[in-house]
Amino acid sequence: MSIETAADEAVTLTSDLIRIDTTNTGDPDTLVGERAAAEFVAEQLTEVGYQIEYVESGGRNRHNVITRLAGADPSRGALLVHGHLDVVPADASEWSVHPFSGAIQDGYVWGRGAVDMKDMLGIMLALARHYKRENIVPPRDIIFAFLADEEAGGKYGAQWLVDNRPDLFEGATEAISEVGGFSISLKDDVRTYVVETAEKGIRWMKLRVRGTAGHGSMIHHDNAVTKLAAAVARLGQHQFPLVLTDSVREFLAGVTEITGWDFPEDDIDGAVAKLGNISRMIGATLRDTANPTMLTAGYKSNVIPSVAEAAVDCRILPGRMEAFDRELDEILGPDIEKEWMELPPVETTFDGALVDAMTASITAEDPGAKVLPYMLSGGTDAKSFQTLGIRNFGFVPLQLPADLDFSGLFHGVDERVPVDALKFGTRVLDRFFRAS
Repeated sequence: MSIETAADEAVTLTSDLIRIDTTNTGDPDTLVGERAAAEFVAEQLTEVGYQIEYVESGGRNRHNVITRLAGADPSRGALLVHGHLDVVPADASEWSVHPFSGAIQDGYVWGRGAVDMKDMLGIMLALARHYKRENIVPPRDIIFAFLADEEAGGKYGAQWLVDNRPDLFEGATEAISEVGGFSISLKDDVRTYVVETAEKGIRWMKLRVRGTAGHGSMIHHDNAVTKLAAAVARLGQHQFPLVLTDSVREFLAGVTEITGWDFPEDDIDGAVAKLGNISRMIGATLRDTANPTMLTAGYKSNVIPSVAEAAVDCRILPGRMEAFDRELDEILGPDIEKEWMELPPVETTFDGALVDAMTASITAEDPGAKVLPYMLSGGTDAKSFQTLGIRNFGFVPLQLPADLDFSGLFHGVDERVPVDALKFGTRVLDRFFRAS
């Protein structure tokens, strides 16, 4: 079977996976779970001869599939290639096609998970099957991991496996996964592929204010809703200080070299806006963010409640956790209770043999392309795997149309991935696996 046949299969498998609803609401009572998708993956792998680990991690329909392809040199550190099976919810009434149709039309594969991240899962599966069928032996072991629950922090996926089954990742020294390796088009249509080498820390925080309950018709000076609203407004309007981390500086320096654009610190936001669609993602890596997302209070319009709560999505730069906490306390004041779930930042350097292999595999398929590191404003399962001492990168190589708002497709309406990009990614990862 040729690599082009494997690339065609990657397209089909991506569509097949999208058609399996794996919605993760974060609520055990409403989520769909990953079981059906995990069973599909397990069937695809065992059909060609893989021995798999099918791991139930607790909870309803929370399943993970892990397998290992032996390499020529078992003494070398293994490469972990991981992706998550779950997706965020989608409202079908907002979409041009049904979000779980997996439709292949107009040169795209459409549906929830097309870029986050069933595209990578389709490529992983296609290449794993191709290597087994053709008896291809990579230079070192490759661990393929298809994981649950990334969209809610990995409690039933990467976190659970790292805590309970670290043996599955024995010997892994480096890993690749989502949100990196895709192309952006800069000045004079120079295609630049950005590899994720860092990501901000996550803190999903709940704020709680207590007050005095009472009748809505009375005068109240201890209203929990009023106090919470004021605190949330202060936080939502606050701008955290500019901090240029090493990975962001290296990205901006690379862009300057390619385009000649300057990124002066006294107008960094305006300069980053020149980057077009990706400016939202890069702009969010210049400083910490704390975005209020949900408000909850009361049970009747004429009753002042004793408790009001807000949810806040905080994303924190590497090295900024203590400073962020001090700043947060100053903004919110002493009367706000805080509780949170926290995942750490991730950061590595853009160097070494693995990075060289990434660059070579990209430029072999797209001569003249540039490859740069960047920081992801969101988070991935890399946060869990770094605790095992694994060096993490985002590398899902996709050659994209210059006018496609790729970053806007993540968790967005009409999520889709170009068919040609999937085939490109399959060829590039094939070269990468054989060279790494």
